[in-house]
Amino acid sequence: MVTVEIKDLYDLKETIAAELFEGLTYPWEALPKIGAFIKKLGASLSEDEYEKRGEDVWIAKSATVYPGACILGPAIIGKGAEVRHGAFIRGNALVGEGAVVGNSTELKNVVLFNKVQVPHYNYVGDSILGYKAHMGAGSIASNVRSDKKNIKIHAPGGDLETGLRKIGALLGDHVEVGCGSVLNPGTVIGRHTNIYPLSSVRGVVGSDSIYKKQGEVVEKYED
Repeated sequence: MVTVEIKDLYDLKETIAAELFEGLTYPWEALPKIGAFIKKLGASLSEDEYEKRGEDVWIAKSATVYPGACILGPAIIGKGAEVRHGAFIRGNALVGEGAVVGNSTELKNVVLFNKVQVPHYNYVGDSILGYKAHMGAGSIASNVRSDKKNIKIHAPGGDLETGLRKIGALLGDHVEVGCGSVLNPGTVIGRHTNIYPLSSVRGVVGSDSIYKKQGEVVEKYED
């Protein structure tokens, strides 16, 4: 199935940011709202479970933040999450429960659903990563066109205008991105899809697929 709608990409029970998506159809519509949403949500979090550290930064007491990590607000680090040495969270970042933000990984204006892993040398900007999505070492979400024009989503039914200059990757639940891949601006990948290592991906990739290279996408099947 090839789709770009929130309801088909994400299980909203797997994020504390479910309210962010209310009334929206497409995931990129949430991107300009992330910062304000985090501030509002952070102020409502239980002081028994979350500790406020610095300006607009809330970190779950059960989370692990290693020495050498940098977290700028607004940001929420969820329960049981890991932010490892050398991670750089630049603000407007909501890191879900049990998620991993690893060495030399940079986040900016993102929502990571629960159990997301961006563990090694990843850049993830202006993106939304669904439940248990995983980006292999060195894979990045490019978020700006080289000509700096607004980004269009190249959907199967025709291009969708977003009105946004910055959109990275919109990964559905359980997406696996292979090492060293580049997800070009406005890439949408459906649930349970695998991306081969060293891929350059653009446009929309359907769910339950294997992306081997541009123009070669096959459906998954059970043995």
